[in-house]
Amino acid sequence: MTAMETVAPLGDIPMAIEVELDHKTMTVEEILKLDIGHVLPLTRSAGDNIDVKVEGALVGFGEIVILEETAGVRITDFHEVG
Repeated sequence: MTAMETVAPLGDIPMAIEVELDHKTMTVEEILKLDIGHVLPLTRSAGDNIDVKVEGALVGFGEIVILEETAGVRITDFHEVG
């Protein structure tokens, strides 16, 4: 039986997918100065590699892409689940 056949009965269960575009360290003063509409610049850009997690577990990797005016993630690799 293949892995897909094994998990097929679980196909309708919703799971959270996480991709983290960047980290930023700010002081409390800087955070308090934030307002609606404020833009926090990212140090990462299109083409950079990022982790893809499902329910907090690393399952693969992707790269940041720009789709029109929206950031997205192109999946580049998956971990084999054990």
